[in-house]
Amino acid sequence: MALSPMMSKYLETKDEYPDCILFYRLGDFYEMFFDDATMVAKELELTLTGKDCGLEERAPMCGVPYHAAETYINRLVQNGHKVAIAEQMEDPKLAKGLVKREVVRIVTPGTITSSGVLADDKNNYIISIFYIDERFGLSICDISTGDFFVTELVTSRELFDEIQKYQPTEIICNHAFEISGISLDELKKKYNITITSLDNSYFSEKSGIDILKKHFKVSSVEALGLSEFLDATIASGAMLKYLYEMQKSSCAQIVSISAYKNGDYMIVDTSSRRNLELVETMREKKKNGSLLGVLDKTSTAMGARMLRSFLEQPLINRERILNRQEAVAELFDRYIDREELREYLNPVYDLERLMARVVTKSANTRDLLALSSSMKMIAPIKEVLNTCTSGEIVKINEGLDKLEDIVDIIDRSINEDSPLSLKEGNIINTGYNAEIDKLRQAKTEGKNWLASLEADEKEKTGIKNLKIKYNKVFGYYFEVTNSFKDMVPDYFVRKQTLTNAERYTTDKLKELENIIIGAEDKLNNLEYEVFVEVRDIVAGNVNRIQSSAKSLAYIDAICSLATVAYNNNYIRPQINTNGVIDIKDGRHPVVESMLNDIHLLQMIHILIRIRRECL
Repeated sequence: MALSPMMSKYLETKDEYPDCILFYRLGDFYEMFFDDATMVAKELELTLTGKDCGLEERAPMCGVPYHAAETYINRLVQNGHKVAIAEQMEDPKLAKGLVKREVVRIVTPGTITSSGVLADDKNNYIISIFYIDERFGLSICDISTGDFFVTELVTSRELFDEIQKYQPTEIICNHAFEISGISLDELKKKYNITITSLDNSYFSEKSGIDILKKHFKVSSVEALGLSEFLDATIASGAMLKYLYEMQKSSCAQIVSISAYKNGDYMIVDTSSRRNLELVETMREKKKNGSLLGVLDKTSTAMGARMLRSFLEQPLINRERILNRQEAVAELFDRYIDREELREYLNPVYDLERLMARVVTKSANTRDLLALSSSMKMIAPIKEVLNTCTSGEIVKINEGLDKLEDIVDIIDRSINEDSPLSLKEGNIINTGYNAEIDKLRQAKTEGKNWLASLEADEKEKTGIKNLKIKYNKVFGYYFEVTNSFKDMVPDYFVRKQTLTNAERYTTDKLKELENIIIGAEDKLNNLEYEVFVEVRDIVAGNVNRIQSSAKSLAYIDAICSLATVAYNNNYIRPQINTNGVIDIKDGRHPVVESMLNDIHLLQMIHILIRIRRECL
């Protein structure tokens, strides 16, 4: 016996993605078969059934509704799996033979962009490692925000420190790293990371350089500041190639790349980072109880991630430290302006992650409206910043784009009350597109035609409660209650029998139905096309929007530090080069916050007294 044509096609697709769970779109469901079905059914507690596949035994099968698939995909990815999503690429009604299906994206722990899974205040990093001659070239990326960094390391200890700092959910590496002596199983277990060793072709120097030049539209990698980072350049090329394959897109949200050396920031080793509890507590792994928990009074998700990066990568350059201190000091001294900024920042959505969805073509109307409402806050924020004088804030303000042209096109085109579905119409404003307006008028006239037909038939038949109704299964129909069904004329054709009523159609109703539904389908399709055009226009401005998003994030982080310093009466530290720091009446910010403002010194005296009494 031979496999059925559909199952043969399924297995052909599955063979292309052997390390992925394949979500195969069949009508209104994503189906899984064979080993995938058995594993997913157990892990997600789904019903395992079977499907005729042409063999003697039925193929194990389970499935999820397409409209709820994201939830199930997210659960699988959070458990460390990769999920390949195969969509129907043509209308089944118009297909000749098997419906064409293709994998449109692959979701992995490091490439997921769903807002329902990602923590708002934390980046979701994937790291690419190129290992050669006891050296490590690293590329670090968060595809949900567009952040892209590179560095190079010379010891495995430095590597572990970077992994602890970024806490990636996924690592890709070359084969040499896999056999370097570093235990991948230990890395996976210790940091809960999905690790994939890729073919050496991903880590080619020539292809890596070519990919970077093409992606960033430069003539050489020197223009990207990578002239001293060859190993990291190779890792970056592998990263982009992998992301292209997973996303099936150009990853346009990645608009820049920045290189840093290990000495550009304070080196905080893994043990110190854990013991200091900078961003999370040692035991519970929670923000509350850490230094970040005290300092984070940010208003936006972008600002929260920026502030977290301040703590994860402490500055050591004197000039940069003083510039940041000046910015904090200015907002510390300007209470009214600071509170006004926080008020304007509060309604700002996560522009970085919204733009990631826009450029990957997964954004809906709500996402565009969220972008618009957020960008409207930039103008009043700039007004406040215009009066600031500190160098950092002035520089940020100069680069902050109001994006008024983007706001204008979104507001003119997108209906504020549009439904979640992009294919059901009513998503484009009246007046934006002339053809849409004409089709809407035809749709309105169609309703008038139906009302007129209903009135005529009531008069002709004498059935007072005769109604024309509609549903997606039966289309338009006349509904007659059982008390009047004896009055139904011969030209009424029965469509459905209910407990208390009968449903009918007529030649005239069929004619109107074809006209109205044809207009509705054409209208809905045109509205979707216009929406895609608007979304593409927004995507084409990703550089401008991402740049402004970073500026807003920085202002938010500085506002947070100034607010906490003001509320807690912190004193600005001075830099000295004497080699001695003498702390008198010191206060521990975390302990103080947990002990209702008791000074650390007082707590130490209490502990000493208790110890003496015990002795």
